[in-house]
Amino acid sequence: MKMDLMSGYKGVVGLLVGNETSSNEDSYVERLLDRISNGKLPEDRRNAITELQAVVSESQAFQLAFGAMGFPIMLSVLKEERDDVEMVRGVLETLVSALTPINHAKGSSNEVQPAMMNTDLLSREADCISLLLSLLEEDDFYVRYYTLQILTALLTNSPQRLQEAILTIPRGITRLMDMLMDREVIRNEALLLLTHLTREAEEIQKIVVFEGAFEKIFSIIREEGNSDGGVVVQDCLELLNNLLRSNAANQVLLRETVGLDSLILILKLRGSTFNFNQQKTINLLSALETIKLLLKGGSESDPGKDMNKQTNKTTLVQKKVLDHLLILGVESQWVPVAVHCAAMRCIGDLIAGDSKNCELLASKVLGEEPQVEPALNTILRILLRTSSMQEFIAADYIFKSFCQKNADGQSMLASTLIPHPYSMNHAFLEEDVNMSFGSMLLQSLTLGENGDLENCCRAASVLSHILKDHLQCKERVLRIEIEAAPIQSLGAPELLMHRMVKYLAVASSMKSQDGKSSTSGNSYVQPIILKLLITWLADCPSAVHCFLDARPHLTYLIELVSNLSETACVRGFAAVVLGECVIYNKSTDSGKDAFAIVDAISQKIGLSSVESSPSNKSFTRSSAASMADIEDVDENDSSEKKKLDHPILSSILDSYFVNLVKSLEADIREQIVEVYSRPKMKVAIVPAELEQRSGESDGEYIKRLKAFVEKQCSEIQDLVLRNATLAEDLAKTGSTLQPEQRVSWDSDRVQIETLRRDLQEASQRLEMLKAERAKVESEAIMYRNLAGKTEADLRSLSDAYNSLEQSNLQLENEVKALRREGHSTFPDLGAIKAEAREEAQKESEGELNDLLVCLGQEQSKVERLSARLLELGEDVDKLLEGIGDDAGAAEDGEDEEDDE
Repeated sequence: MKMDLMSGYKGVVGLLVGNETSSNEDSYVERLLDRISNGKLPEDRRNAITELQAVVSESQAFQLAFGAMGFPIMLSVLKEERDDVEMVRGVLETLVSALTPINHAKGSSNEVQPAMMNTDLLSREADCISLLLSLLEEDDFYVRYYTLQILTALLTNSPQRLQEAILTIPRGITRLMDMLMDREVIRNEALLLLTHLTREAEEIQKIVVFEGAFEKIFSIIREEGNSDGGVVVQDCLELLNNLLRSNAANQVLLRETVGLDSLILILKLRGSTFNFNQQKTINLLSALETIKLLLKGGSESDPGKDMNKQTNKTTLVQKKVLDHLLILGVESQWVPVAVHCAAMRCIGDLIAGDSKNCELLASKVLGEEPQVEPALNTILRILLRTSSMQEFIAADYIFKSFCQKNADGQSMLASTLIPHPYSMNHAFLEEDVNMSFGSMLLQSLTLGENGDLENCCRAASVLSHILKDHLQCKERVLRIEIEAAPIQSLGAPELLMHRMVKYLAVASSMKSQDGKSSTSGNSYVQPIILKLLITWLADCPSAVHCFLDARPHLTYLIELVSNLSETACVRGFAAVVLGECVIYNKSTDSGKDAFAIVDAISQKIGLSSVESSPSNKSFTRSSAASMADIEDVDENDSSEKKKLDHPILSSILDSYFVNLVKSLEADIREQIVEVYSRPKMKVAIVPAELEQRSGESDGEYIKRLKAFVEKQCSEIQDLVLRNATLAEDLAKTGSTLQPEQRVSWDSDRVQIETLRRDLQEASQRLEMLKAERAKVESEAIMYRNLAGKTEADLRSLSDAYNSLEQSNLQLENEVKALRREGHSTFPDLGAIKAEAREEAQKESEGELNDLLVCLGQEQSKVERLSARLLELGEDVDKLLEGIGDDAGAAEDGEDEEDDE
């Protein structure tokens, strides 16, 4: 029987890999397996197992040969020789060797991997998993150790099959959890196995948590030294994250049972804070990932996600997690950049949408006396001075979260924006740590004067968060004037908005001078400054008026939209700024009103250039990306994507801004239609027709004026309608028509309008026919019910007649019986019968006549309805189908009874 199994497996592998394995190796493995299976002496069998393990661990050919024949024999030894510990240990070690890849010289990618194939074959063996799990209860150390290694190998290549098998085995997870309390080597193997086992396996996660996983995990972490521990701490935190990821129930259980103190303890720095090796960095990143999962609250589909997230935030703040995050992300200079970024993202998640946490962050001060400053100032300093793009993105995320739904916080930050003299604005940031938040921000916003556009655009990103959806802040910042250099314009001050537009033009000119600069680190300067302008102008007419005070601004934006050398993102954002100058324009000054803006756009580049600006594609790509997607961005990458848009834009241009721009698109189209639909200006010239002619009477003059006014009114209405139609067509098509296409376009539009009217009329007729059909069908149902009632009455009359016939028959039978008995005194039976029949006939004829009259009336109604239904296309026979079947069946039943 065993040899049959061996030959079967050999055939399976032969189909997969052909006959490349030499016959010598096959025969050698087969002899060893025969000794193991059929040997009489235990020592000889153990020696055969040792030899087999040695050759399998060194050669892929022997791995293939063993996989073809050896698994059934080895599993039978594990079942039958359980008491022989040395033999069981040798079998398990051989299985480990058969499942472990042998890294020799690199072969082709299509080469068969014996270890992977053996893993698949072993996982398909019946009762293999249950047998291995039962071996975990053995006392021998190596038996448990090798068993865990085999399970880990199976899980690596066949995770789904192993997860399903373990769930069906009683106490399967419990045995694995018990291994966490075993000796260190076995504990580490069990921890690694559970880490792989709990990935995307919700049922296994529940059982693991129920078996006390949280207590055991934090107990191991404390034993290993928290963040200073080795790779075991990393495995524990990875297992913890698997249990908490998108699982609100497990998060609640952790919070209510073990608590979060042990997690906070991992973030606490000890001893020499500058001693950060690679493993400690990974451990801290894993712990910060746990904090991030708790701040997320659970999966998006979980209805209790928001409540759980808020509870987690409250608990973490009570445990002073913000202090530890500020040390890791902001204060400590020895922490690696990756930990800085992860900690700052956690700070952003902690304060997002929570006014109390925002106030707490604003009240925090860092440093030691006398060099102390608010935490927000330190974060801003990091944002402006860091050389790491990821660190800039993380710091910017804090300000974005701080200003989100926090009007008081925005007002507080805006109140610090007080301009200083030119000399102070151009001092180095590190010279004065006591500078206010607004002073640092304004100083960076004016550094573009010295060519430092990157620092300027970083400050512009922070300013856009402060101004977002806050009209008072927009108007306050609008009044800020920046002192110009003494040698420029005789030192006249310049508005901050005008300065930002100036830097936008400088960035464009730098790109035009050096074609390669579009792929440099400064390629995101223009989009971020344009983002600031879009946020600033949104729903703020005074900002639009200030922007249009300088006529070159409009001209420059129009040129920027039409400049094909710019990226799609830049041209699209410039078009949005132009659109905002239309929809939020409340000016009545000639040359600055909405009509003048639309007219200038139409004359220079055409409205279609604004309507079809290629910004939506960039928006979609930006909103789809996440901060995690650019964590490992290679700054030297020269791919095509980076040539179009800098990777940093995928994080700075958040989903809120993308949705704002998309909503503005519809408003811009609608406003353009409205602008074209109204007259440009009132006509102040008095035509000669309005003057009274000599010799003309007053009555004639009034009539002529009335006719002139009516004519003018008609022409004005025609022009207004024509402008509205043209604007609507332009907004819909997004493209201009050539002169030779206009005639055909007009005729096509007339045909389309005619077809639309015909379709509307046909739809109305169809609705009327449907309503009439429904009415006729309801009447048909009503008459069908009446016919049924009439048939029921007829049936009852028939029953009465049959009853009378039965009574008559009974009387005749009685009379015949009496006659046979010789009673001659009875009256004539024939006369009695005739008299009774005559009376019954008279009575039934009256009722029958009434019934026939009713039936005749109903028949005429049915015929009229049938004719009407035929006109409407209905199948009359189908509608009347089934009527009278019940009555016919009842009568047939009665006839059968009578026959009996």
